[in-house]
Order: sequence, then structure tokens, then C-alpha cells
Amino acid sequence: MTRALTVTGLGLDFPHAVQAVRILRYRTDLATGTVSRQTVYAITDLTSQEASPERLGRLARSQWTIENRLHFVHDTTFAEDASKIRTGHGPENMATLRNLAINTLRQHGHRNIAAGLRHASYEPFTRPLDLLDIV
Repeated sequence: MTRALTVTGLGLDFPHAVQAVRILRYRTDLATGTVSRQTVYAITDLTSQEASPERLGRLARSQWTIENRLHFVHDTTFAEDASKIRTGHGPENMATLRNLAINTLRQHGHRNIAAGLRHASYEPFTRPLDLLDIV
């Protein structure tokens, strides 16, 4: 359930805030069947004419899709949150290389990135180059 409230003129510390949004979402743990409820709050610069509560809910779900498809893979398969690379351009460079790996594996039909990485690692001197079309 998504509810939105117009917040212009309230003196909030967010200068471009037009609407505040409360989203109630339910999640079922497939292993245990346990259902949990989470409340998520957001702000947007979209007016109520530009974005109804239903549209704001769809926009939030589309963001979760991005989170699930990319950031989750970065966190689980590549353990990005545990990375010790924190200085200079290192974090951005590594994120770019991880994205290259994810996108290349998906382009070649690998739906499971971890399995695709294992498959490429079985012949480390040829399979990664084949995926990148480097002869």
C-alpha cells in the first residue's frame, strides 16, 4: 500500500521535496513461509499530478528490481561490501570491472552470475577471452 502527501511549504530540510511517500511492503521468506512487513519512506520532487500514489509505488518497485538484479549480485557474488579497496579511483574501477563481468555473462545467456563465473574459471586462459570476443 502506498500513500503520498504533498509537503511543499512545510519548511522541510529538503528544498525540492514535493511529496512524501509511505510504502508498506510485505515479504515472504520462501524457505520458512514467514511473512514480514516493512515500511519504507521516500521523498520526491514529482507533483501529485505527475505521480499518483500508484505510480510512486511502481517507481519504487522498479528501483527494487534494479537492486535485485545488480546490487544484490555485487554484494553476494563479488562480496563488494567486504572489499578493502577504498582509496582513489579503486572502488569505481572495480565496480566498472564487476559490471563488465555481469553484463558480459548475461549477454552470453548466463542467468546465474556465480555459475557463469565458475564456468569461465574452469578454463581461465580462454573462456573469459571468448566471452569478450578477444582472440
